Amino acid sequence: MMQLEIANRQFYWDGEPLQMLSGAIHYFRVVPQYWEDRLLKLKACGFNTVESYLPWNLHEPKEGQFCFEGIADVEKFVGIAKKVGLHVILRPSPYICAEWEFGGLPAWLLRYPEMKLRCMDEMYLEKVDRYYDALIPRLLPLLSTNGGPVIAMQIENEYGSYGNDQAYLNYLKEGLVRRGVDVLLFTSDGPGDGMLQGGSVPGVLATVNFGSRPEEAFKKFREYRPDDPFMCMEYWNGWFDHWMKPHHTRDAQDAADVFDKMLQAGASVNFYMFHGGTNFGFYNGANYHDKYEPTITSYDYDAPLSECGDITEKYEAVRRVITSFYEKNGLTSPDAPELPALNPKKNYGTIAMTQKADMLDQLMHLSEPVERVSPVPMEMLGQSYGFIVYSTHISGPRTGESLYIQEVHDRAQIFLDGIYQGTTERWNPQSFQFDIPATGARLDIVVENMGRVNYGPKLKDYKGVTEGVRMNNQYLFNWTIYPLPMEDLSSLQFTDLTNGEGGTDRPMFYRSLFDVEEIADTFIRLNGWNKGVVWINGFNLGRYWKEGPQQTLYLPAPLLQKGRNELVILELHHTDAPQVELVDQPDLGQPE
Repeated sequence: MMQLEIANRQFYWDGEPLQMLSGAIHYFRVVPQYWEDRLLKLKACGFNTVESYLPWNLHEPKEGQFCFEGIADVEKFVGIAKKVGLHVILRPSPYICAEWEFGGLPAWLLRYPEMKLRCMDEMYLEKVDRYYDALIPRLLPLLSTNGGPVIAMQIENEYGSYGNDQAYLNYLKEGLVRRGVDVLLFTSDGPGDGMLQGGSVPGVLATVNFGSRPEEAFKKFREYRPDDPFMCMEYWNGWFDHWMKPHHTRDAQDAADVFDKMLQAGASVNFYMFHGGTNFGFYNGANYHDKYEPTITSYDYDAPLSECGDITEKYEAVRRVITSFYEKNGLTSPDAPELPALNPKKNYGTIAMTQKADMLDQLMHLSEPVERVSPVPMEMLGQSYGFIVYSTHISGPRTGESLYIQEVHDRAQIFLDGIYQGTTERWNPQSFQFDIPATGARLDIVVENMGRVNYGPKLKDYKGVTEGVRMNNQYLFNWTIYPLPMEDLSSLQFTDLTNGEGGTDRPMFYRSLFDVEEIADTFIRLNGWNKGVVWINGFNLGRYWKEGPQQTLYLPAPLLQKGRNELVILELHHTDAPQVELVDQPDLGQPE
């Protein structure tokens, strides 16, 4: 039986000291056809371990319905890691942060408003237990104690940044042990007093997360854990981006130098991220400090391996550090595979959209409407992601009255008798002044869920109109609500576009069928488009927005098919020209 052990402030594997050189690759951010490519590139860089979170909301998208197929097939991912020759660290804690929607918690938890998250709340723990009853038996054969590559598992994630319920942490620990997990368990937290006090568990390995000043971090850690080995479970060698902000980059040599300091201190290190990948679909998260800030579709993270799997200057700098470290210390470098060839990129040129479908006109095809006295958040209707439309009749006549939406989450477009009136945003609330004729008017409010908060005290992030809608001080009642999760667009009724048609201020689906002979990675550039979502052959690639920083969407080759392909774009405002370019270079925007 092989097991990772701790003695003399060191990790030991099969009786020999082990310094873990690990890199984070999230299987759920990479198309499965590329898992082996990314893992081989990790191994070729000199790493011996791969780490990944497991997102609860991916594996239990609807309450009681579990998914472990396709991009959710964690067992297959771990199997490939074993084949490549890597140890594996898994972090299946109910909450993962990861700039992932709701920090990995499933949105259907919000249907229970009395539930308290991430603590000894009986209702919450009942849901966690049911998930673990489905998940953990799948992981047991992958553990090193059963011949698999998994050498360690996490109890909870950065819990000291959220709470201090030690009974809850111990409940999760005992739940893993009771279900048969017998590999090394650990926690991970920032290197601060409150974080280490609230997030660590007596008798369980503690690790720390940081991006710089390792001497300070490990000094603080040592105050609390005199006998644990040093391990930086998240070395933030890059960073993620928010919409409307510059693109983050970090100097490659600076990142490599900090890594070298940790190696010289004898620390094990997990690069967060080694390869970031993509927030496909509606799975991007958001932060909330002074205001709501949603994360972009790309999760490139300025990591050593780029979003599309290319070798970067940072990759080369990190590989030099590892090679030098082994040479200086007289150690034998682990066997590294030959670096896989870079995946080809192709410029397919301009793709003209040929059909359109007005979203508001298509509501009855896309949604099963419900009637409610007041607007309710999408979670109360069993909806997790996408859009939601609220419609009602405003009586008239009224002159110069103002419309207010209380607490819209996150972005709402207002239509009066089908005519666009403006947009209000969670971070920039607006009111709208109307004149209503004697016959009254139809009000439509199109709300986009731009991603739930994934970190901090504002995790309970309901989406849609969360309080109410009023004219002056009069609340409007009696609503027809159209949930639009956008999981299936096959019912859309498209009509042909006329030449040059594209200017509209109503949400519009555009469609094009195009042929591909040679399949390669490509990038969708949407010059002249405003804001929306892109699907390729029914797969949701994610959001775009002219506000940037991201200017292209990554389209992995496995999502294309030889011959006919379908491209669908939901444009929320208007496009100057209904066409896109498929180019061979990414554009993630200008750095700070």
